[in-house]
Amino acid sequence: MRRTINLLLGLMTILLGTSCSSEHRYEPQNGDLLFVVANSSNISKAIADATAWDDSIRFDHVAIVAVDDNGSYIIEASSRRDVERTEWNYFLENVPSVNGKPGIVVKRVNTHFSPENAIALAKSHIGELYDWSYRPNNGKMYCSELVYECYLNDNGGHLFHTKPMNFRDKDGFMPRFWTELFESLGEEIPEGVPGTNPNDMSKEECLREVYRFF
Repeated sequence: MRRTINLLLGLMTILLGTSCSSEHRYEPQNGDLLFVVANSSNISKAIADATAWDDSIRFDHVAIVAVDDNGSYIIEASSRRDVERTEWNYFLENVPSVNGKPGIVVKRVNTHFSPENAIALAKSHIGELYDWSYRPNNGKMYCSELVYECYLNDNGGHLFHTKPMNFRDKDGFMPRFWTELFESLGEEIPEGVPGTNPNDMSKEECLREVYRFF
């Protein structure tokens, strides 16, 4: 009986140790991209409904990983805090959870580019306002726009692609969130304006998945 209990305790220790350490197997690298699983907030649902129409994971945010002598941190254009440097642990603790773990898929550029240049460009945008207008070249940034503008190839061209933006859901309806937002801004909804979004960006051929936290 005692031997059986000891075996069970040993097995539990192994399982718990594996579970607790699973998140630590990812080693951040400059330029990695963190794609965040959509949650149930109004903006998250509006973004996911307009950009994720299949059964794949629905993303509503993407952020840039940076590493220096003091450790890892995030550079992101956040609807809550504009373009800023975010501490690593704070970011992990404040994304939606999947199976009790951070809902993050990590992707890495699999073609030649300079992550150091991408980080330097991203840093130059810190302090800019979040781009609620979702329009290019207006001195503001939304999350995937920040990545698009900072990730360049050796010739200075963009690694990622734009496409005509869509704000409607899969049934063709315009969610109230968007109509109310752009009415409050006094602007037309930029339907069809070239832009980016986390779902399309996550599927770009220049990226490969390297880790899932969940």
